[in-house]
Amino acid sequence: MKLGNQNWEKHISRIAFFAVLMFLSSLLISCDKNRVFEEYRSIPDNQWNAANKVSFRVNIADTVTPQNIYILLRNTGSYPYSNLFLFLTTRLPDGTFSKDTVECTLAKPDGTWLGEGLGDLWDNKFLFKRNFKFPHSGTWQFEYIQAMRISPLPCIADVGLRIENAVQK
Repeated sequence: MKLGNQNWEKHISRIAFFAVLMFLSSLLISCDKNRVFEEYRSIPDNQWNAANKVSFRVNIADTVTPQNIYILLRNTGSYPYSNLFLFLTTRLPDGTFSKDTVECTLAKPDGTWLGEGLGDLWDNKFLFKRNFKFPHSGTWQFEYIQAMRISPLPCIADVGLRIENAVQK
C-alpha cells in the first residue's frame, strides 16, 4: 500500500508542478498583449564593429492603431561610456527610407547604470517613436549602425527592436 501512495504522491506533484508552470506561462504571455514585435540580435563577442549593420524586418498590417517603437540595448557593466550613438535607417515597403541619429543614455553622470540589471548585463529600452501610425502596410526594415568613434565598440551584447500598441487593448 505504501508504494501505491508514493506513486500517487509523485503523480499529484507532477500535475501540480505542470499546473503552476502553465499558469505562470499564461500570466507572462497575457501581461504583454500590446507587443506587436520584439526581437534581439546578438553582437558577436560583445564587440560591435561599425561596419556591422543590425537589421530587423517587420511585417506591418495595422495602419490605424498608434504604435510605440523602441530601441533595445543590452550592455555589460564594463561598457566604457555612458551613452551610445546609433544611425538608424527605416526602410518603408515602397522603398523610401529615412535616417536618424539617436543617442541612447546608458548611465547617469555618476556612472550608475540605467535600465534593469541582472548580474553584469544591463537591459535598456529607448523610445524612438511615440504614437506612430505606420502609413503603409507591408515589410518595414529597421537598420542600426553604431555611431561611436571607436570600432569595434566593446561590451554591447545585444541590440533589439520592440513595437507595441500605444493604446491599451
